[in-house]
Amino acid sequence: MLHLVGETIDKHRVHYGVETDRLVRIMRGIYVAAEDDADAVLFDHALRIAAHLYPNTYLCGFSAERLAPTPDRRLFLGGRRNARTRLRDLEIIQTRAPDAPETEVVQVADPMGDFSVRRSTLRFRYLESFRKRSEAGATMPLDMQVDIAARLVEAAAGRQGAIIACWRLGEANGWRTEAVRGERLIATPPRETPPSMTAFHVGWHGAKVGLLSHDGSAWRWKPAIIEGPTPVQTGLPGRLPPFIESLLPEGWLERVLKPTSQRERISGTRYMSNIVISREEDDLLGLPADVLEGRLERFVKEGVFVGDYAGPAPSFDETLEDRLAGLYASTATPRLSGVQIKAPLNLSHDGMLRPARDQRAFTHILKPSPGAGFEELPLVEAACLEAARACGIGTAVHAIVPMPDDVPDALLVERFDIRRDRYDHRKIAMEDMASVRGVAPSEKYQGSIEQVARVLRGVSSDAEADVLELLRRSLFAWLIADGDFHLKNMAVLRVAPDGARNFLSVRFAPAFDVVTTRVFPGLESDDLALSLAGKRNRLSFADFVRAGATLDIDAHLVRDCVESLCARLGAHLEGVEPVSRRVARALETWRQRIESLSG
Repeated sequence: MLHLVGETIDKHRVHYGVETDRLVRIMRGIYVAAEDDADAVLFDHALRIAAHLYPNTYLCGFSAERLAPTPDRRLFLGGRRNARTRLRDLEIIQTRAPDAPETEVVQVADPMGDFSVRRSTLRFRYLESFRKRSEAGATMPLDMQVDIAARLVEAAAGRQGAIIACWRLGEANGWRTEAVRGERLIATPPRETPPSMTAFHVGWHGAKVGLLSHDGSAWRWKPAIIEGPTPVQTGLPGRLPPFIESLLPEGWLERVLKPTSQRERISGTRYMSNIVISREEDDLLGLPADVLEGRLERFVKEGVFVGDYAGPAPSFDETLEDRLAGLYASTATPRLSGVQIKAPLNLSHDGMLRPARDQRAFTHILKPSPGAGFEELPLVEAACLEAARACGIGTAVHAIVPMPDDVPDALLVERFDIRRDRYDHRKIAMEDMASVRGVAPSEKYQGSIEQVARVLRGVSSDAEADVLELLRRSLFAWLIADGDFHLKNMAVLRVAPDGARNFLSVRFAPAFDVVTTRVFPGLESDDLALSLAGKRNRLSFADFVRAGATLDIDAHLVRDCVESLCARLGAHLEGVEPVSRRVARALETWRQRIESLSG
């Protein structure tokens, strides 16, 4: 059941309901009964929620035509400004209205009863569907445009009357181009032969979730009609869905693959979170599922991998980097994002570590030394992960791998975005915060922790705990001088039990890619990747208290968080012996940061 403060419930009853675990807060003023499926409740009441949050707006695009969110859970509004609000899996997108929007009032019903909403008129949303940069208009496919055009002709008793009506509205809003396109569709039937396209079938956990196509100039995403949840949501018109874009190679791997076009960026078939992208629909079922086999913790002694390494290694005439590049020459090799050099591996039940290709599951990630002054990067990252664990921060299971032929040690990380064994039937997807925010990977250093918190509150199934965890992670990043805590190095884990229609758990993911960047050449002055309390450097205790207030976290919780994290990291430092020169420098940096906050 949905509860809206001031409409269906007062603040005193809300407080009592939260205190007694009878209500779950979605965002300020919106609550759901604890025993209900929150995602289903939000979807069923999406129009009522939008009217509550934005009373001076109107439904537009697909939402005006169907009086409902899109199948991928987006609700479109027209209003005074551009805004996006995430409520778990539901996204309310407000676009700035033109000068003279034409609207009407209609009656709708939801589980709470009948109510009135305002929406764009038929001819207004028809013209809007032809806007090039309108996300709301892009959700209206050609068959919907054709249907609306026929209804306009019928209402105007002829094509000429429909065209004149569209032109009058177009002129009033400065939509001449849209009026031209609308007139063309009314006057001329659409072509029977569609334009030539490159099409990719997209699967997740063995089921098709959509069709991705490119017509030579822009991307199109058509979600499949499925019973359960999907991690892929449509993004801006003409662009890849953010979730898919976040999976594609970047950095070292992109340089190796050398894509010459947008379509060539999709160079493989297997990706993180059990995503398969292929031109052949049969591949969605034929490729191996990524499920843990051997557990890394069984083959680790004092932080070092003691299983059998049969992964990429240099040869007489090839470097390790050459061998890794050769591994990715096969489209069957899983693709990885991130700028650092990495290799997808499989750890078997008997401790054999091999490349994840052919019919082997992709279970572990090898992060070799990139060289060029960063030879000790795996050792520093391992030390940072151990420190995070000592501070009570969830991390991926990891180990140092001694490499053959005098190659510097590598770091091995066990994936946490896949099923734990063959009896585990959950559907799991990891989505980085760049994707959640709907921004391009190239914008991962833009924004603030406060902005991330606002988005996190909208998607998390335990927002209060996760926002506090975000603040702890930000504090930890400052304490260890991690300048790479950006949008792609933080994520949420979406989990749906077997047979569930929605993701029942959406939580801040364990820490990964954690490293003291300041100890490496060229990064000695590295600041925080995202600002906190308006600052990226020289943060003080007061700055974290100020940020906590913005994040709606009580000052005493912030104080406890700072004191606890400083104490636990300090205690950890007392028992750590540095294994290399740069690790020693990292530990000294941590001590200095602890003193600066404690003092």
